[in-house]
Amino acid sequence: MALRELPSSLRRLALRDTRPTAAVAGRSWRRYTSAEAVAAAPQEVSEDFQDLESNTSMFTAFSPDDETKAYDPIKRTQGRRRELPPSRYQYRSPRYYRGPLHPHQPPPKSDPSSREFVPGPFSYTRLEQTYQSTIAPDLMTLTYVHKPPGTVTVPKADRLRTWDDSSPYHKGRPKRGPRGPGDTLRLIEQDINWRNIPKIEEVTVHSFIKGALDDSAHLHVAGMLLQSVTGVRPTIHKAKHTEGRWGLRKGLPVSLTCNMRGEQAYNFVDKCINLVFPRIKDWPGIEGKQWLPREIDKMLMQQGTTGDSSGNISWGFSREGAILFPEVEINYDMYPPKLIPGFHVTVKTTATSDRHARMLLSALGVPFYGKLVD
Repeated sequence: MALRELPSSLRRLALRDTRPTAAVAGRSWRRYTSAEAVAAAPQEVSEDFQDLESNTSMFTAFSPDDETKAYDPIKRTQGRRRELPPSRYQYRSPRYYRGPLHPHQPPPKSDPSSREFVPGPFSYTRLEQTYQSTIAPDLMTLTYVHKPPGTVTVPKADRLRTWDDSSPYHKGRPKRGPRGPGDTLRLIEQDINWRNIPKIEEVTVHSFIKGALDDSAHLHVAGMLLQSVTGVRPTIHKAKHTEGRWGLRKGLPVSLTCNMRGEQAYNFVDKCINLVFPRIKDWPGIEGKQWLPREIDKMLMQQGTTGDSSGNISWGFSREGAILFPEVEINYDMYPPKLIPGFHVTVKTTATSDRHARMLLSALGVPFYGKLVD
């Protein structure tokens, strides 16, 4: 009765040794486990079952909790004959970059052990998402230049002057710049491909506080306004020289600067495009020259002058424009109206020409007027 009350699997185990091993009436009663089958009749086992284990990890006597409690790191350290090198305990990347041939190289910025590691980005702003999904592919499409196979590339003139080899010291020397003290060497406009699509790198907001020459309160109000608008603590700049005609004294704080990168830069540009620019009355767009309402038609035919020929675009906000920022408008009573300053905005892009930079900002929504002539 005791065997009948057991499950069928346990009854088989209990009766395994009692059953005859010989063949009865042409039928074999032997039942093997995997280990017994391999030991008793290895020639009958297929190669597919050679790698099977006889026991599973579910029935092992090992207990991880017992080994964890018995582990003593101090005792293990004291049992060592010598200490491990300091590099095994702590790693700090080199503080300074000493060149590509130095034996100690800093890890990349994406490595958490790097001194310059910045976690994120965890999310993209609305403008940056639009850039990644729509604007960047559109810029590649607009600037694509198809060159059929066999097209002969016309060689361009050298931007730098070569040496005439009149002296043995000219050998191996780099090429020289253009002639003349005032002539500067412009950047080459590179063709846009998937590696160098123009994007916003940094936004700088600068304000020169003329009233700070007589009263420092102007500087404090301007600092609070720029910090609320940009979200960055402004940097104070002092005068380097004394100018009696302007009442400027050396060492006197006269200007403020805020630098924004990454998400803050895109947020500021998005704020200008969607909240501030549409509310400026009688404003045709960004242009480097001053204009009057009656001269708009005339100014539309002039060339754009907002760039610096290196891919950086600037514009400015007067006192009336600075008031339109939502951070200032909601707390307008906090700022004395006569002390609110204007400021300049410089958008630094990775483009190498004003044409590409203006194309990027136009795609983002910045309004331009005037014809751009390179």
